[in-house]
Amino acid sequence: MIDSASIVKVFIPAAAAFAIGILFAPILTHYLYKHKVWKKVANKTALDGSMATEFAKLRENLHADTETRTPRMGGILIWATVIFVTLGIWILAQVLPMPLVQKLDFFSRSQTWVPLFTLVAGAVIGFVNDILDIHPSGERGIRLRTRLLFVMLISSFIGWWFYVKLGMDTIGIPADGTLYLGALIVPLFMLVSLGLYAGGVIDGIDGLAGGIFSTAFMAYAGIAYFQNQINLAAFSATLTGAILAFLWFNIPPARFWMTETGTMGLTLTLAVIAFMTDTPGSGYGIAALPIIAFPLVVTVLSNIIQVASKKMRGKKIFRIAPLHHHFEAIGWPSYKVTMRYWIISIVCAILGMTVALIK
Repeated sequence: MIDSASIVKVFIPAAAAFAIGILFAPILTHYLYKHKVWKKVANKTALDGSMATEFAKLRENLHADTETRTPRMGGILIWATVIFVTLGIWILAQVLPMPLVQKLDFFSRSQTWVPLFTLVAGAVIGFVNDILDIHPSGERGIRLRTRLLFVMLISSFIGWWFYVKLGMDTIGIPADGTLYLGALIVPLFMLVSLGLYAGGVIDGIDGLAGGIFSTAFMAYAGIAYFQNQINLAAFSATLTGAILAFLWFNIPPARFWMTETGTMGLTLTLAVIAFMTDTPGSGYGIAALPIIAFPLVVTVLSNIIQVASKKMRGKKIFRIAPLHHHFEAIGWPSYKVTMRYWIISIVCAILGMTVALIK
């Protein structure tokens, strides 16, 4: 049965996040442009470490100098807005004993602390990477292996928390099945986190990442709601509202890009929420993840296939990897790639929600 109070608890924080994000964006944009928070040297490299000549040709054909003229760190808008709304409502609930404010508070130890911690942890590491990435020397931020190590450390801690503190040792299989994993739940979470983080390179075309992530978190807001995890649903919806505010300014021509301070926090948080909505017998958040995050999965697979083909066959499968740049290289306008990815993402979100709620 749909509870109107729960609907309000989910929708009002989401709307507030969108509105606050819209208001905050011009301030952030002014700061990013004033301090020229963009790469000073365009130094795109391929997956195998060589110079990305095909990508350079693509950008040259598109007359795009955006890499050294478009500010980075737009992801700040997302996580700063989420923190402001989450903690802001919580503080109001402590100082204003009004029934409406009390009902809106979704900051809870059981459902909100872990995803919020993950979002902030990933955002901070990504922020440091972005700071280094805009250095005049043209350095490329934190080395990939170091970033992967950070992801492994964060995800191992959270995986341990799921197993030891929350007693999670099984995952749901649709149609009322369960799979017992025991302590293997920890490496599984690490693997999922690494996979989603690798998909963060989808932040490569104006508007693409914002559309994909907003749809994914919206889907999990619905899944959490129907599992009666209302606080988690409200948090996911708040993320959606903040991402949509970011997307408002990221559609072509983008005012800023999300970059690591956005993608690292969002991908790791998506993994956390997927696991938190996995309750055998009443929800299958993990089984739904490859469907809901299908655009991210395809992005990772296209990179793996490209590297493997170059190593084993000496030639490429795609003109450029990841896949969305391949479509650009064969002549699709960037806006067509973005909008078609949005459509696929919405369809996948609907299918994923259906799988997650099978009983």
